[in-house]
Amino acid sequence: MLNLLLAEEAATLVKADDTWVLWTILIVFAAISIYCEQHYKWAEKLSGPVIGLILAVVATNVKIIPASAPVYDIVWDYCIPLSVAMLLFRADIKKIVKDTGKMFICFNIGAVGTLLGAVIAYFALRNAIPDLDKMAGVLTGSYIGGGVNLFAVASSVGMNETLLSAEVVADNFVMAIAFFLLLWLPSSKWGKKNYKHPHQEEVEARGVSAEGQTLAGSYWGKKEISLLDLAMTISTAFVVVTVATKIAGLLGGVTSGLLKTIVGNQFVILTIVAVALASIFPKFFSNLKGAQEIGTFLIYIFFVVIGCPADLWSVIKNAPLLFVFCGIIALVNIVTLLGLGKLFKLPIEELTVSSNANLGGPSSAAAMAVAKGYDNLIIPAILVGLYGYMIGTPLGLVITDLLSR
Repeated sequence: MLNLLLAEEAATLVKADDTWVLWTILIVFAAISIYCEQHYKWAEKLSGPVIGLILAVVATNVKIIPASAPVYDIVWDYCIPLSVAMLLFRADIKKIVKDTGKMFICFNIGAVGTLLGAVIAYFALRNAIPDLDKMAGVLTGSYIGGGVNLFAVASSVGMNETLLSAEVVADNFVMAIAFFLLLWLPSSKWGKKNYKHPHQEEVEARGVSAEGQTLAGSYWGKKEISLLDLAMTISTAFVVVTVATKIAGLLGGVTSGLLKTIVGNQFVILTIVAVALASIFPKFFSNLKGAQEIGTFLIYIFFVVIGCPADLWSVIKNAPLLFVFCGIIALVNIVTLLGLGKLFKLPIEELTVSSNANLGGPSSAAAMAVAKGYDNLIIPAILVGLYGYMIGTPLGLVITDLLSR
């Protein structure tokens, strides 16, 4: 099946090694999504990231672009760390301590939902899919902390590579649907009616100043910025990411097991380094202009890349039940969060961003918070996502062990 997937990718109009064309498509899709979000009310309701994601899904499934390519890996490996660094430039440690409380509760509720969903999905499909105990553990890790845990658990339990490839395809498509739902819920009539929504109210309040303009257009208005500002912001981001990457590499080389997964992880160290520097030198980092704009544009490119591996036809032809399996776990996660969130009267914004942190990890959660304009949730989203890195792998291994019995 893996050979079949590779053959299908080779049949696309744009080849995986056509770097310039693929970069152009990614950036143009991101630019289109931003333009639409800032100029059209319907696009704002859909949200820019979802527009970019949909464009990528369509382009992949009509065989214009491949489902995987080295360019996509560059976005994951370089653009996202730089984006996270820039978005952490104004991190206030006192604010982090104050604002992470509810998000931490929401995240753990979502983790329970993922565990419950894995068990439900396992017993629903255990006679139809091979090695489902291992797959349940892999997706438990993935849907508590993101892709880092997926590959960590898969390597630990000896997951079949062919089955894992199909699972990744199904996982990416389910994530596309889940992110669409989570981005839509906080600003929907249903979400506002049934949950507290203080962050959405704040976004709407500060965005009504420009008549006829969308909230996104008002929020991302023109700002004064110089060549030196751009140079200082970008160079500082590169220094922070480079230092964090080298430290993570050193720590990863002298540790093992779960400790290596945590302290050897680039994003864990990146967050520690960026927050520490921003807290020690708050004046310098707060004066760096353009960081939020550049970081957010890179995040939009990231959302386009998320849609690229969502090859629906491969899932339908080769592993349709994996789509159902992933869907059950993601759905139970979201339903559990919304249900208990309603019971405990938690804000809809923190519930949906926490679910995003569960399913996609810190980068994805931060992207959602930025895209929706929930500034106070960006840092908490990254922090709970990193917490997911810590607990996702061991919980995934526990689920595999329990279900294998």
